[in-house]
Amino acid sequence: MHQDDLQYLKQHVPLLEYLTRHHWTARPIGSHQEFVGLCPLHPESRPSFYVNAAKNVFYCHGCGRGGDLIRFVQLSLNLSFCETLAHLKQELGLPEPGEDEALKETVDFYQRQLERHGEAVDYLRNRGLHDPMLIQQLAIGYAPGGILHRHLTRLGYPADLLAKLGLIHQGKDAFYRRIVFPCFDGSRPVNLYGRSIGGAARHCFLPRPKGGLYSWSTVRDAPDVILVEGLFDLAVLWQAGFVNTTCALGIHLTQTQFSQLSDRLDRNVFIAFDSDLAGQNAARALAQRLHAAGLSVRIVDLPSEQDPNSYFVSGALPAEFDNCLRRALPL
Repeated sequence: MHQDDLQYLKQHVPLLEYLTRHHWTARPIGSHQEFVGLCPLHPESRPSFYVNAAKNVFYCHGCGRGGDLIRFVQLSLNLSFCETLAHLKQELGLPEPGEDEALKETVDFYQRQLERHGEAVDYLRNRGLHDPMLIQQLAIGYAPGGILHRHLTRLGYPADLLAKLGLIHQGKDAFYRRIVFPCFDGSRPVNLYGRSIGGAARHCFLPRPKGGLYSWSTVRDAPDVILVEGLFDLAVLWQAGFVNTTCALGIHLTQTQFSQLSDRLDRNVFIAFDSDLAGQNAARALAQRLHAAGLSVRIVDLPSEQDPNSYFVSGALPAEFDNCLRRALPL
């Protein structure tokens, strides 16, 4: 296994999520970052198996065994270390050779297309994005459709790999007339988000995991973190100077994203979801979970029917959004 895959398993695959998916039941204790249940590694009638979700490790006081996800799978399936890595790679769908390279080439190709298509540049301007340095920083591109398949095939990428990645569907480009945001895990692209510029088609991702919180490595050390729903929300806030913003790529956090957000109890989280009913209900539910985990949480109150993107497009200034942050009351 490639060293990057090993680090990915250790750092980004939540042990708690893995155990839950394999039918382990537990109850939270203490700060709600620790959980206890019956040990899956030996028979017992009283729970002695503890999982620390923040540290991504386990320990059983009954059998005295502990470790990380790799160690758990090794013990539970009686595999060697190398066999365990191979098993996890297959089960979790880690990239096969060539997948990362194909995604990276796709990101670069779509970036080159952006300036060649005025309709895409105009769409970004209408959505409030006009800073070329920011557009380059976020690696925003454009998928005109009909040319990616030919380009990647010329570079030697096989059709079955492109179909597996979701880049090609029934022999044609999967993304057509879409603004494309790549989602990264460090420097490694893990997915692509496509937003139709025609307005009729829904936004979409490739059929693969989205990864954790967007650009988390650049935000995680900030004492105050702004959490938004969408990538256009994030982009206009970064452009306005609020670079401590991250994105959940929707209103429901995965266990990985929740663990990232709650890995420091001295962090202040400002939830700036859409002001519609669905957004506010999701914001309150998430705020309660984060508060129970020990974090300081505030819900940002935007004008009716606004989200951060539309708020700035309507003419709001950075100082006005800053006032929204200051007015946000703790839970």
